[in-house]
Amino acid sequence: MKIACEILQEKGYQFIEPPQATEEQISSVHDMEYMWNVKKGLVEDSDTPAYDKIFEFASLSAGAALLASKIGGFSLTRPPGHHVGRYGAALGVYTRGFCYFNNIAIAVKESGKKTLILDIDGHHGNGTQEIFLGDPNATYVSVHQSPNYPGTGHVSEGNCINFELPPNVGRETYLATLDKALSCVDAGKFEALAVSAGFDTHSCDLASLGLVEDDYVQIGRRIAKLNLPTFFALEGGYNGKNLGNDIDALLRGYEENR
Repeated sequence: MKIACEILQEKGYQFIEPPQATEEQISSVHDMEYMWNVKKGLVEDSDTPAYDKIFEFASLSAGAALLASKIGGFSLTRPPGHHVGRYGAALGVYTRGFCYFNNIAIAVKESGKKTLILDIDGHHGNGTQEIFLGDPNATYVSVHQSPNYPGTGHVSEGNCINFELPPNVGRETYLATLDKALSCVDAGKFEALAVSAGFDTHSCDLASLGLVEDDYVQIGRRIAKLNLPTFFALEGGYNGKNLGNDIDALLRGYEENR
């Protein structure tokens, strides 16, 4: 993460320090008991330990997503969020996948806008799907690798649209699938777009779909063509150098086509 930040600083990006999300904002998405158990260090699993001060770090990450939503920015923070549901682990999955609070869900709820949520992380956002399934103000679209953690997102259900891809499919298949996924929604019916921006789809990362830096330019262009007020929240992507360059590529593609 530090390397990614340094790369983006060198490229001239402006950084803004966010405030922590309030307990009221967090509890708009998460069960109050779950939130308090995170605060007291009473909830952990094999992927998601109860680190010292994790409540403060997770609240700050959620606060960054809230700020990004307000200014149309990119939330460059960890921990990520899309695997955690209202009560913690979601859709029958036994771990929260490094996630404590669902950053993008908190920001979408706070906005009150009818929102299209696009999840381009290599893992299915089971927490986000659980939170918004059946919600008339949100539609969730995910393109992810399968088989892989968390083992959900095999089918579309209601307002949650899922497309699975095998590992390392590469640019052509990925972009064709993304186009197909986006064709399932009418962007004109939404007031905002929230992007769960995961970069573990990069070749050799944890959920590789065989993508390389320039492919994220193409993804950014497709996001811009939806012509919606947009914000981004970081999910996965675990090679610091690739992460910094891929974020830059995504945002360049987006800005070039707004």
